[in-house]
Amino acid sequence: MPMQSESNEEIYLVVINGEEQYSIWSAEKAVPAGWREVGKRGPKAECLQYIEDVWTDMRPLSLRKRMAEGAERGM
Repeated sequence: MPMQSESNEEIYLVVINGEEQYSIWSAEKAVPAGWREVGKRGPKAECLQYIEDVWTDMRPLSLRKRMAEGAERGM
């Protein structure tokens, strides 16, 4: 069985959904409905590192909004 070289490593896209949750997706496939590219592409490890760096609040957008509204009412 031939071994894949690093130059043949699959390229991924970083994608985000409407809840501002990140994922990676094969650059060879169409981005699924409900997701969009964020402009980062590269090897898997590089894309995962990008997500780790930028996705600092894991809560879905809808939850963050509800919590912010609750905090405003509590003031």
